[in-house]
Parts: sequence; C-alpha cells; structure tokens
Amino acid sequence: MSAKPQLRSLLIKVGVPVLAVAAVAGAFFAPALLKMEAPPHAIAQPSGPAGPAIAGRPVMGEDFSGLARSLMPSVVNIATRQTVARGGLPAFGPNSPLNEFNDLLGRGQGGVRRQSSLGSGFVIDATGYVVTNNHVIEGADEIDVVMSDGSVLAAKLIGTDEDVDLALLKVEPRTPLTAVPWGNSDQADVGQWVVAIGNPFGLGGTVTAGIISARARDIGAGSFDDFIQTDAAINKGNSGGPLFNLRGEVIGVNTAIISPGEAGGSVGVGFSVPANFAKVVVDQLREFGETRRGTMGLTARPVDQAIAEAYGLSNPQGAIITSVAEGGAAASAGLKKGDLITALNNQPIKESRDLFRIMGVTQVGTEISVRYLRNGKQATATVKLAPGSAASAAREDEPDVVRELTNILGIQFKAIEDGDRRRRNIPASVRGVLVQSVEGGSDALGKIPLGSVVTEVHFQPVSSPEQAIAAAEAAKAAGKPVLLQLWGEDEVFYVAVRAR
Repeated sequence: MSAKPQLRSLLIKVGVPVLAVAAVAGAFFAPALLKMEAPPHAIAQPSGPAGPAIAGRPVMGEDFSGLARSLMPSVVNIATRQTVARGGLPAFGPNSPLNEFNDLLGRGQGGVRRQSSLGSGFVIDATGYVVTNNHVIEGADEIDVVMSDGSVLAAKLIGTDEDVDLALLKVEPRTPLTAVPWGNSDQADVGQWVVAIGNPFGLGGTVTAGIISARARDIGAGSFDDFIQTDAAINKGNSGGPLFNLRGEVIGVNTAIISPGEAGGSVGVGFSVPANFAKVVVDQLREFGETRRGTMGLTARPVDQAIAEAYGLSNPQGAIITSVAEGGAAASAGLKKGDLITALNNQPIKESRDLFRIMGVTQVGTEISVRYLRNGKQATATVKLAPGSAASAAREDEPDVVRELTNILGIQFKAIEDGDRRRRNIPASVRGVLVQSVEGGSDALGKIPLGSVVTEVHFQPVSSPEQAIAAAEAAKAAGKPVLLQLWGEDEVFYVAVRAR
C-alpha cells in the first residue's frame, strides 16, 4: 500500500531516551554515510550575470560557496525543552533497581518527562533578535539559540503569531551578531534561484539550493496562505529557517513541506512565508509583543463563474460578503451582505483569500478604500479597520424532503410558516422561502441543501414562492444566472443557479 502525501511542519521532536536516539540515528544515517560519493567541484552556474552585492555580501561566482559562507553566521539552530505528561509511566521508586534509569528513560515524578525539539531561525538584528516558526517554540519551557560557532544563548520569547506561524526571540549576545536583511518577496519570480540554510534532522548549517517553483500557494494552512513554493531541499528541522535570494536577502521563512509516507523527507515541494508578509508580522511582534491585525468585521466567500456572471463579470474575481458584524467597521462604512468586493486600496481582489491577505498586513486603525459591486453597480467605501475577527460559519439546516415541483430553477419553494420557524430556529425578522426539493436535472442539485432559507433571488427580497420564481424569470430574461441568497445563523451564502 503506497503512503499518501501529507502536509508537514518541519520540526524535529526528540522525546525518546538518549541511547535510543543514538541507535535510531545510527540506523538512519549509517547507510547513507556508507554510500556517500565525492560531490562535483561546482554546481551548474545560473544563466546571466550575477547581481550586485548588497550590504557587503559577495557576488555569486561559479557556485554558491561564497554566498553560503557569508550567510552562515546569521542562521541559527533552535533547541527547546518542555515538560509533557507521560500517562501510565511514572518514575521508578527510590528503592527500585531501575531508579537510576529514570532520567535516561524520560520518566519523572508524576509521570512526566522532558521533551526536546529542534528547528531553525535567523538573526534580523545585531542586538539579538531572531525569527523562527511558532510551532518550533510552541509550549517550550526553555529555548536555546545555537550559533554557527557552537555557542549557546538562552532566548526570551518576545511574541508569536499562530495564524502565520511566526515567532520572534531575543538573545543577549556578548558581541554584535551578524544579521541578514529582508528582501522584497514581491519581486521574487518563478524560476529564480534560491538558497535554504537550516538544521534538518539536527544537522546544523546545512545548505541547499533550488528555484522558486510557484508563488501565492494556498495549502490550507490558514486564512493568510500566500506561500512561496520551492524545490530547494528542506526537511524536518528546517522550520523557521530562511530562504535566500542570490543577493543574500531573506525572501521567505521555511514553514512546511509536502512529503509522502511517515519519514517526512523532502521531495522538492517546500513552502515559505513571503518576506513582505513576515516582516510586517515581525515588526509588530517586536513593537507590541503581539500582532495587531485589522479587520473589517465581515466574512466573505469565493466567487465562481456563475456568480461572476450574475454580477455582470466575465470571469470569477473578487469576494462576496456573506455576513457583516453589527457595529463593525464594514457595517459603519455601509457595506452589506451580497456586496462583491473587487479591490482594496486599488489592489485587485482576484479571490477571497486576497481580501484577508491584505488585511493581514494592515494595522488596526488604518483606513482603506473598498471598491465593490451592489446590484450590478460599482460603488466605493472607506473602512477604518478595527481589532477582532470575522464571524463564524453558519449552521446548515436539516433536510425536509417532499414532492418535486417543476419550474425554471427546478426548485420547489415553500413559504415559511410559524411551525417552520420553531422547528428550524428561524428568527421572526428573517423573510424568505424554504427549499423543499430539487429536481434531478436542476443546476441547483448538490449546490443547495434541502431546507435552506432563500431570502433573496437575484438581489430581490422574496417571501413567497411566486416572488422567488418571478425574480428568477427576470434574471433569465436578462441572460444571467440566478443568484440566490441563503440565510444562515451568522452569515448568508450565495449560490448561482442557471435557469433552464
């Protein structure tokens, strides 16, 4: 049976006895060491002239050696320790002949043990500020930063951002450290060379090279996914390490890989948080100890081809508002459910995650311009971002199956009665119709759950089946898909249905 590829963080956790680690490490690395061959004298040289040196860093010549030497002092290993429960394995008693093995086997009083983990990081300020991933240091009791010369510095946690998986540490060096500059990740193009340096499998100072394979990757890690994808070999232990361009600038923070099986090794699919996003987060962590990310107080969903056409757009783009928090920034600016946002601060919104990505690097109190479509007409608003988070997703109603009724939508609607409101917890303020059934040949099949409450049909409020069908016929006559607004407890949903 083949193993299924998995998305993995790059953290190494060591929670087993020292002797066992040595045995496993020997078994793991010995075969590879026995098969090692002498590497070629130089790797293939990138085409075109090398760029100018920045901040005194050498220009890349026939290989990456000069670049690697200059960057190595800025890349660090992160070692953490934490106390974790070990159910069913209490410490051996003081009179037990095995008492002396308590520490070796990780047993302690109360059935707890010490667990270690390894990751990577990099210095961004000579006074001792170090960037890494949040998951590298999460839950740690103690954090050490191991410099390239082997010296160990105790680290203080300044702040973390779980949503972007970044953390900022501070050490107190005796002499100024060698820091690396942030690069402009927006200028990083697919096909450009990159270099990763980190601590894979505990092998500190490992240098690998590759290219940028893709930009703006959404890997399902969170609302702010905008990863740089690279084929430079990054493995467990590379978490929090830097991804460099050939000018020695950090253009990404290595965070995750996709790897088959349980080993978690590199197959050339790694992901880094873009530097332009990471720098904003790190600057806020340094100033406030936390991120102060602004929000408009709304939720939004992607736009498909049918919804785009319903709004008069030729291609899917933008984000459709599905809920607006009462008293929130969006509500204060006059935005409503059903508005389709097409741009923020003149930056086009190609898909819904672009909306949250832009807000993710915009501080509380910032005023942003919003361009949107309402009832097919373009409008603008100015929103002052507030602290907080968007509303949660709505509950899906239980199905209520009855006989079919044919119409241009292939949907049988039913007026909402008092019994329906009690059974489905529909507030008295909600006006609309219930979806009772969907015909097999309807475009709505599989799109709309039975029992859904439709509050608008193609921008027209409805409270009877007749009104719903009349509004659908008007949309069909205009040659557009029929846009249905579905009520939910916390937000509305939109589904575009092609009339027959």
